[in-house]
Amino acid sequence: MSEHRATKPLSLKSIQIQDKYWTPYIQLVRDTVIPYQWEALNDRVEDAERSQAIENFRIASGQSKGEFHGFIFQDSDVYKWVEAVGYSLISTPNPDLEKVADEAIALIASAQQEDGYINTYYTIKEPGKRLTNLAECHELYVIGHLIEGAVAYYIGTGKTSLLDVARKAADFVALHFGPEPHQLHGYDGHQEIELALVKLYEVTGEEKYLDLSFYMINERGQSPNFFHEEWPKRDRISHWTGQQESTPPDLAYWQAHKPVREQEIAVGHAVRAVYMYTAMADLAIRKADDELLAACKRLWSNIVNRQMYINGSIGSTHHGEAFTFDYDLPNETNYSETCASIGLIFFAQRMLQAEINSEYADIMERALYNTVTAGISSDGKHYFYVNPMEAWPKASEGNPGRRHVKTVRQKWYGCACCPPNVARLLSSLGEYIYTASTDTLYAHLFIGSDAQVELGGSRVTVNMKSSLPWQGQVELSIAELEGDGDFSIAFRVPSWSDSFTVHVADETIEPEIRDGYAYVQRTWKRGDVFLLDFAIQTRRIYAHPEVRANAGKVALQRGPLLYCLEEIDNSAPLSSLSLPADAEIRERSADWNPELVMLEAEGFRREDRGQEALYSSASPVKAPTRIVAVPYTLWGNRNPGEMLTWIRE
Repeated sequence: MSEHRATKPLSLKSIQIQDKYWTPYIQLVRDTVIPYQWEALNDRVEDAERSQAIENFRIASGQSKGEFHGFIFQDSDVYKWVEAVGYSLISTPNPDLEKVADEAIALIASAQQEDGYINTYYTIKEPGKRLTNLAECHELYVIGHLIEGAVAYYIGTGKTSLLDVARKAADFVALHFGPEPHQLHGYDGHQEIELALVKLYEVTGEEKYLDLSFYMINERGQSPNFFHEEWPKRDRISHWTGQQESTPPDLAYWQAHKPVREQEIAVGHAVRAVYMYTAMADLAIRKADDELLAACKRLWSNIVNRQMYINGSIGSTHHGEAFTFDYDLPNETNYSETCASIGLIFFAQRMLQAEINSEYADIMERALYNTVTAGISSDGKHYFYVNPMEAWPKASEGNPGRRHVKTVRQKWYGCACCPPNVARLLSSLGEYIYTASTDTLYAHLFIGSDAQVELGGSRVTVNMKSSLPWQGQVELSIAELEGDGDFSIAFRVPSWSDSFTVHVADETIEPEIRDGYAYVQRTWKRGDVFLLDFAIQTRRIYAHPEVRANAGKVALQRGPLLYCLEEIDNSAPLSSLSLPADAEIRERSADWNPELVMLEAEGFRREDRGQEALYSSASPVKAPTRIVAVPYTLWGNRNPGEMLTWIRE
C-alpha cells in the first residue's frame, strides 16, 4: 500500500524555538529537569522516593550485586530520560550531558542478553519467566521506550550505539511475535511498542518493523483472545498480587475486548488507550488504511466530546487509572495522569498528519498549556502525577478514595513515568508547531520559532513571533526564500477566539477558511510579514448537561489557559464561593509576576453562622467577596492549599 497523509511533520532539526512563554520551560528542562532526573534515577535526591533504575542495570550487567528494586517497568524511566536528552541535544549541544548519556547507554548495552532481550527485572529476578505474563508485566512496553529513546538519541547525536541495542531488541520481538505457528499470536498489556516500531521504521527504512506494529494492532482483540489464552498458562497467578485469580483478565481494561477496527468508545487504562490510538493513526497513514483511520476518528470523538476534562486531561478514576463511561467526569477524585494528556497530544499530532482539522490542534494546545505544564513545578524539581479539577488537602490526607490527589508536587515517584515523559515532550516541542504538504505550511501552535521547510519549488525559512498566551498577536515573516515563492500558509483559527484579523504586506485580507484553518495563498517574497491578531478574552465555560459534577457551575478560560481558584487568594473553603452570572470579570497583572494575567470578580461567600448543628433549616447567609483566579497550569507553586476549577454560578 502507498502512504497517504494530509501533511508531514517538520524535522526537529529544522525548528528553533525562541518564545517568551515556552523558551523558559525548555531551558528549565535542559538546565534543571534533565540533570535533576539523572540524580533521581541514581537515588541521589534527598528525601525522594527510591528509584534504583540505574542500579538495576548495574546489577543486571554484573557490575554490582543486589536485588531488583522498583516496578517491573522501572527501566522505562531511564529510556525516557535518554529520549529527553537526545531531543535536547538537537537544539543545545552539551558535551558534558552527552558524555553522561553515553555512559548510561554503555551501561544499558551491557545489560542486553545475547539474543537481544533486555529487561533488568527478568534478568535479575525471574529469568525463566520471560514473555509469560504479557498482560501485566510490560516487557514490550519497556522495549518500546528503549526504541523511542534510541531513535531520539540517534537523531540528536548521530550515534548508533543505543540504536543498535534497540534494533537487536526489536528483532528479538519480531522473532517471537507474529502469525506463524511457532510464534506468539499476541501483544503487550501496555501499548507502546506499536508506536515505537513506527519510529524505528522511519529511521531505518526496514519494513519489518512497520509490519510488526501493524500485526500487533490488528491482532489485538481477535478471537481466541491472547490474554485469555495466556492466563491459564501462568496458572492464573497475578504478578501484582502473587495470588491465583478467580476471574480472567478484563479485556476492556487492555483495549483487547474487540478488534481495534470495531472499537468506538475509549475504555480501560487511559495512557494505554491513547498510546494505542497514536499507533493506529500512524499505521493508518503509512498503510493507507481508511478503515483504521475511521476507527481513530470514532475514538477521538468519544474522548473529546464525552470523556475529556476541560484541561485536556483524561482518566476519570484512580481505579485502574482509567476511563469510566460517557460524561462521568468527577472533579475531586479524577486521575487525569500527566502521561495520559501527553498521549492525547501524541494522538492529536498524528491525526493532524492524517487530515487537517483544527479540533486536533485545539485539543493538543489545551492539553499542552493546561495539563502537561501543570505536571511540573516552577523549580523543575517537583511533579504532579495526578491533575485534579479540585483539591482539598484534608480529603487527600483523610479519605482513602482521594489519597491519589496530591496538593503538593512530589520530588519523585516510585512509579515515575510522568516526570521524564514531560521532559521528553517539552524537549521535542518543536515537532508539534508545524506540518507541511507539498505546497502549504500549516501552523498548528503559535510558538515563537524559526522553521526551515521546502514548499513546492521554494526553500523557506519562516520566523514566528507570538505573544500567546497572554495576548493574541502573532507575526509570521519570510526570513529566507529560495525559489518562486508560490505557496500557501495556513494557520489554525483557535476555538478560544471569537474573531481575528490578518494583514499581509500592510494589507488587510480575508483568508479562505477550511476545516478550522485560514489559508493565505500568494507569491511570497523575502521580508513579507504576515500579522495575525486573535481576539483574546475571558470566557465562561459550561459543561454538557449530562456532566453531573458540573451542574450549576462555571469555569473560566482566557485564550488557551484554563483558570482556577487557590486558597492563598480566596481563603478556605473554596466550595463556599459563588460567581454571579452577570458578574464582570476583570483582568489584572499578578503581584508576583507582572506578565501573568489574573482574573478577578465580585462574588459571594456562604458564611458560617457559628452553628454547631450539622444541618439546619435556616437559609444560608451570603456575604460579598472578591474572587481571584489564576492559570490552572501554575496552581500549587505558592502556599499549599485548596484548589477549585468549577465554581458555583
